[in-house]
Amino acid sequence: MPQVTIPALEQKRERREPIVMVTAYDYPGARAAERAGVDMVLVGDSAAQVVLGYGSTVPVTTDEMLVLARAVRRGTETAFLVCDVPFGSTEVSDAQAVETSVRFAKEAGADAVKLEGGSAPRLSRIRAIVAAGIPVVAHLGLTPQTATALGGLRAQGRTGTTAARLVREARGVQEAGAFCLVVEAVPAELTALLREELRIPIIGIGAGEADGQVLVAHDLLGITEGRTAKFVKRYASIGDDAAAAIAAYADEVRSGAFPAPEHRYAATPEALEAARAELASS
Repeated sequence: MPQVTIPALEQKRERREPIVMVTAYDYPGARAAERAGVDMVLVGDSAAQVVLGYGSTVPVTTDEMLVLARAVRRGTETAFLVCDVPFGSTEVSDAQAVETSVRFAKEAGADAVKLEGGSAPRLSRIRAIVAAGIPVVAHLGLTPQTATALGGLRAQGRTGTTAARLVREARGVQEAGAFCLVVEAVPAELTALLREELRIPIIGIGAGEADGQVLVAHDLLGITEGRTAKFVKRYASIGDDAAAAIAAYADEVRSGAFPAPEHRYAATPEALEAARAELASS
């Protein structure tokens, strides 16, 4: 399979071939995504919750994200690698945003970075990062890093005011230089309007039919505990299977069934004799 590039993604959009994006946070996750033949892998700041155990995406640091991103890069061969820049790493200035993005490109080998928001300051950040030679994926609609300002983790674009703002911001990120746009938790009808308006691919998550789709791997694999978002579809129950497997292991350890003879190494008579001699001499 050839390396996925920005022109290849643009061609998929033109041909109406759906783009497949999935998150990964480590080498095994990246290998699984590669074997599945996805087009794009996202090292999402959702790692804050599903990998690192934080309550939201806000606490995760650049250094923590880079550790995960480097592992994913080592496991990614053909998929286009996008890395989220965490909250606080681009908000201060354009210079800070460029510095953070350069770290992801140089230290983790990211093909692109993803930024949330479409306000005037965010558009300035996008322009600066693109000018530095690093491709940018924009993210609009529900933006988890600033969900508190949106009233929580709730669907966006369902009122006249928020729908109009989404259209303005979508136009803005495109003109600022973003080559792709993730739209999260917005009505499908609004996504359809944006697809007619924009020239860049739109990746949906809880946004109906788009040029592509993205889901958090832990959600679709059934690893995430508790309730998930309405737009999540589970394709496996790995979390339950893992818990059951570990419980079975624990039961066998406690009962003495594991390790069995077939799990042991046999000592040679010479080794036993030498060990006994050493014990006797001490």
